[in-house]
Amino acid sequence: MTEVRDRSADGFVWHPPQELVASSNLAAFLAEHGLADYAALLARAEAEPEWFWNEIAQRLHFFRPYGQVLDASRGAPFARWCLGGTTNVVASCIERHRGTPAWEKEAVVWEGEGGEVRRLDYAGLSARIDALAAGLRREGCAPGDVVGLFLPNIPEAIVAFFAVAKIGAVALPMFSGFGAGALIDRLSDAGARFVITADGTWRRGSVVPLKATLDEAAPALPQLSRVIVVRHAGCPVRMHATRDLWLDDLATPPEGPVATEEMDAEAPLMLMYTSGTTGKPKGTVHSHCSFAAKMALDLGLIMDVKPSDRLLWLSDMGWLVGPLLAVGTTLHGAAMLIAEGGPDYPDAGRMWRLVDAHAISFLGIAPTMARSFIRSGGGGVEGYDLGSLRICASTGEPWTPEAWWWTFEKVCRGRVPILNYSGGTEIGGGILSGNVLTPMKPCAFSGPIPGMGADIVDAAGNPVPQGEVGELVLRRPSIGLTRSLWKNDDERYLDAYWREIPGVWHQGDRARVDADGAWYVIGRSDDTLKIAGKRTGPTEIEGLLCATGKVAEAAAIGLPDPVKGQAIGCFVTLVAGQAWGPELARELEDAVVVGLGVPFRPRFILPVSDLPRTRNMKVMRRVVRAVCLDEPAGDLSSLVNPEVVEEIRAAARAQPPNRPS
Repeated sequence: MTEVRDRSADGFVWHPPQELVASSNLAAFLAEHGLADYAALLARAEAEPEWFWNEIAQRLHFFRPYGQVLDASRGAPFARWCLGGTTNVVASCIERHRGTPAWEKEAVVWEGEGGEVRRLDYAGLSARIDALAAGLRREGCAPGDVVGLFLPNIPEAIVAFFAVAKIGAVALPMFSGFGAGALIDRLSDAGARFVITADGTWRRGSVVPLKATLDEAAPALPQLSRVIVVRHAGCPVRMHATRDLWLDDLATPPEGPVATEEMDAEAPLMLMYTSGTTGKPKGTVHSHCSFAAKMALDLGLIMDVKPSDRLLWLSDMGWLVGPLLAVGTTLHGAAMLIAEGGPDYPDAGRMWRLVDAHAISFLGIAPTMARSFIRSGGGGVEGYDLGSLRICASTGEPWTPEAWWWTFEKVCRGRVPILNYSGGTEIGGGILSGNVLTPMKPCAFSGPIPGMGADIVDAAGNPVPQGEVGELVLRRPSIGLTRSLWKNDDERYLDAYWREIPGVWHQGDRARVDADGAWYVIGRSDDTLKIAGKRTGPTEIEGLLCATGKVAEAAAIGLPDPVKGQAIGCFVTLVAGQAWGPELARELEDAVVVGLGVPFRPRFILPVSDLPRTRNMKVMRRVVRAVCLDEPAGDLSSLVNPEVVEEIRAAARAQPPNRPS
């Protein structure tokens, strides 16, 4: 029976069982190197970065060994890795399993919205990769060419990613919900000559066209020479006679072996665009050694992925979690479940049904997804066994306590750890993470991932005292960091990450460390609120609203105020069955005042049907704030629900001007 825990506790609420510790990858690594504990590993990785990164890089396959693991002679922003070595992520993730027991094991399992299931073992996955790679070569795709991947969550997305890598081309994964404008921005900047897409995809019972969206973008892409189309949803498409090919016509079984291109370790593997508040999306660049090594560290060593694991982490290949799952799973000989559609359709408990039906042991979840389940009543989570789970990982944005406790009690049943994971596209993975050796606090991280040089500093770059909030930075290069920006856009790269606080990497996250050494990400720097001289993060306010049990999700923003500097505005979605009215509005306002004080009384709290979010479920507070202030909202191409922007705009405009707060 699950122990009932005090939700007000701010101490450790989970301690690693001895059997989990004894069997963990991390404990084995510590023992191999004579390290007493995780703190000792952090200290040695900080003092001897070449030793540490060499140990991680040795987990990859190299055709020609590297002579030097790290060269920082041009400075930390332009560090180079695995000098002189040649490799290919396909050799590390797929071909290394040939002749081992993993070769006949499941690698990819797919389930569609209608319940259809497809399975590929490692041998079958490799054969499909080879067939597509051979077809791409015949069409003139060469090392260094950029290939756009505009694909839904189907096995062909995994096959295409590795096939592109196998021939030395550069994969450009793109969100399957993008419109033509977002495709033009990315494909044009990348100079992509090839795109692999599908006829369409299924979302909530309806077919969403993909090929037609690409056709709309194509006239603005004169460099586009080949479009390869997966037959999937059965929707009609127009095929351009001299440009378009069906994938099943192109990817025919080759007559002989298909050579894997031997690539310089730092040759680009993947180009991932990340959106910002202003300007065009930034093209981050990840190499064959960098991304695979980061996945060996983050998923294998820190998050304990094993060959016996089966992973489910609902995301799109267009967000970092998609490639993370593809590379991180196969590198360790594990299996992944990819599911087309959402976590709550065609039935409200689809996520939990998938866990039980496919014996998922490693579940990735976003705090926003948890709040969405709370809002809808949980999807009947109590009726599912979920006994196969041993690890739950979370990423996307900071937890609110209510959502964390709900996940820990309802999904993890108080026995499975929630390994918080935070970093970003530019990082190629994480900066902070939970691990299976360290006791766990609600909403917290165990600490930094080794080798990252993580610190929390003030605006001048000085470390802040324990307990104080500051800027999360990296004091040294990490193997996973983007290699400048695409087209060697060094000035924009330095401006974006290295010049705000001189001498350190800074990407705009605020964090703190408590007296027990637990780390917390408070939120984005540009989300920070300063009310009457007092700073707080939006999640603290949002947590108070959600703790009433009547709010499923909230977005708190700062608004100009002539007296306090900033006032608070809040948009909320309500839990199922909860009605909006003046009494509830007052109750929610009072909850914020009781928790933080009278200066924090919101200027308004407004109910909306949803909050703007990305495909990886991150709430876009900058969009909410910009809409309220009638300012440019920046790049909206990553939103999965852009229709809510106008709803928020209308609600904000209906408010009385300069209402006192």
